[in-house]
Amino acid sequence: MEKVLGLIKNDPWLEPYSGAINGRHEFVLRKESELTGNGKVRLSDFADGYLYFGLHKSGSGWVLREWAPNATKMFLVGTFNDWQEKPAYQFKAKKNGVWELKMKPEAIKHLDLYKLHVYWDGGSGERIPAWVNRVVQDETTKIFSAQVWDPEHPYKFRKRQFKPKTNPLLIYECHIGMAQDAEKVGTYREFKDNVLPRVVADGYNCLQIMAIQEHPYYGSFGYHVSSFFAPSSRFGTPDELKELIDEAHRSGLAVIMDIVHSHAVKNEVEGLANFAGDPNQ
Repeated sequence: MEKVLGLIKNDPWLEPYSGAINGRHEFVLRKESELTGNGKVRLSDFADGYLYFGLHKSGSGWVLREWAPNATKMFLVGTFNDWQEKPAYQFKAKKNGVWELKMKPEAIKHLDLYKLHVYWDGGSGERIPAWVNRVVQDETTKIFSAQVWDPEHPYKFRKRQFKPKTNPLLIYECHIGMAQDAEKVGTYREFKDNVLPRVVADGYNCLQIMAIQEHPYYGSFGYHVSSFFAPSSRFGTPDELKELIDEAHRSGLAVIMDIVHSHAVKNEVEGLANFAGDPNQ
């Protein structure tokens, strides 16, 4: 006898759609099993994947890792190699769909643009890495590319320890780009200088920032997310966002972000869709 989900038991009006609901539920269970190695690791460990995947600098150089089980070959291309596939920038296939590229310190540098050229059975395409932490758009071509962010003097938080007073919790919800008086897209720094003082003066103790994850279409209000770990470059640099958060903490405000995971954009080049020829990755 087929097990009836509690969701359907609690709401008989869903019974006509039980087939579709059960199908989605089974897909989620299969995907969870895949991501956790059949329960060998916790799902929360996979959620911390940005600490392992993506571009990282180490004492011996750089390492870039990507998860693409359906890929057959992968190259890193960018301004450092004239966007051409070179043997020194070819990934090696590891276990469980992981691809890894180790590079010397001089292989890439701060502000270099890059993408992945991913191959799969029957096709190939350029992709922005899934765990990228910086994406920029060319003002002329409007093309998005990943960007190496490794400033010589990165921003260091001045407020190292912070415990907000949130009883009661008074949230000021904001959109960085639309919070300015000027008829343009506002910046992190402008918000810090012009808006944050008013928020503090009005007695709020929490700042909820809407939709700062990178998104290709500004008109989506930031909810068609393409890069979940990259703060939108429309508003400034990662260091300028840190500066805003630091100033909020120094002013006694907690800072949280608005995020809707199900709003991933369907774009293939900028987003996660069909990443390595697999729509289900």
